[in-house]
Amino acid sequence: MNLYPAIDLKDGNAVRLVRGDMAQATVFNSDPAKQAVNFEAQGFKWLHLVDLNGAFAGRPVNGEAVERILSNTRLPVQLGGGIRDMATVEFWLNRGVRRVILGTVALKDPDLVKQACRAFPGRVCVGIDAREGYVAVEGWAETSEVRVLDLALKFEDCGVAAIIYTDINRDGAMGGVNVEATADLACHLTTPVIASGGVSSLADLEALKREENTGIDGVICGRALYDGRIDPAQALALLEGKA
Repeated sequence: MNLYPAIDLKDGNAVRLVRGDMAQATVFNSDPAKQAVNFEAQGFKWLHLVDLNGAFAGRPVNGEAVERILSNTRLPVQLGGGIRDMATVEFWLNRGVRRVILGTVALKDPDLVKQACRAFPGRVCVGIDAREGYVAVEGWAETSEVRVLDLALKFEDCGVAAIIYTDINRDGAMGGVNVEATADLACHLTTPVIASGGVSSLADLEALKREENTGIDGVICGRALYDGRIDPAQALALLEGKA
């Protein structure tokens, strides 16, 4: 199971939000590229980047910060936030991003996701952000009437690399990951699922690891890595089955 350290970008800084609220942003590093280098040195195998401003604007905003991260680390990067057309998908994949994450557009234009999957096999993820079981979009500012599983099932046959499932009410709140909902979603899909939101301790990682056979392929962690609640070496050993 992969552990993805998160670098959320707001106004050029690496930040963490509480439940997706842009007004509750804590700056953890004013140099996101340096943060990426630190994560690489700690032994992580991937980076998870989100352009938070871009998610609200509907277009890339923190592109300069992403470019510096790509230039300063050799780690594969998956990037989401404001990627809503093929031109932007192509731009980032051609610039060195390993996988793009399509969120809002997955709900509003699922055909675009399928087109991107055909053009770039294995390099497109779908981000599904949930509030009380329903899909939230536009930087989590809007909650739709579409259930998470119903949306995920639309992409079962098109080659999506992974579904990134985030429980918004848990995200950044340090209240523990929603293992039950994540495992339930994974059980209904053949597409791998990456858990996100609320990871606050090694116990959360242990709980997810126990459900690995459901199809949970990885987990994204942010605040708990930044504030030291989770030790990178211990977490990586646990998820790699070496602990």
